[in-house]
Amino acid sequence: MSVVTKSIVNADAEARYLSPGELDRIKSFVLSGERRVRIAQTLTESRERIVKQAGDQLFQSRPDIVSPGGNAYGEEMTATCLRDLDYYLRLITYGVVSGDVTPIEEIGIVGVREMYNSLGTPIPAVARGIGAMKSVAQSLLSGEDASEAGYYFDYVIGAMQ
Repeated sequence: MSVVTKSIVNADAEARYLSPGELDRIKSFVLSGERRVRIAQTLTESRERIVKQAGDQLFQSRPDIVSPGGNAYGEEMTATCLRDLDYYLRLITYGVVSGDVTPIEEIGIVGVREMYNSLGTPIPAVARGIGAMKSVAQSLLSGEDASEAGYYFDYVIGAMQ
């Protein structure tokens, strides 16, 4: 939920106008909008590169998952793994645009550990793949933009642990 929505919901629940502090937070959110959209656009336009390079890094660092018996063994399972990385990258762009982790949490994090455990998927490998995406993505962004995006990658990684 964006700072705008949160502020309005909270003020309305108390039947009051927005406070000066809430208005300042909304102003800051609006002023940072161009930066957040720029970050999301870079991630979106570079998604194939980010996912492929991150997948390559993951498979090199964890050859067990692409070896016979591994969760990403064979073309179909490797494609599934890369699809999952792409899914998390998309969720991260939602977080960046909204300036909040709520979309990430509500759409893709709730129940993820249970799902991967039930499938026998090694969660540390998924987290490592997301970390690799963070590294690739940050190499495509400037300092402040890389830091902003990094927060959302770190949130997803932390939720996996």
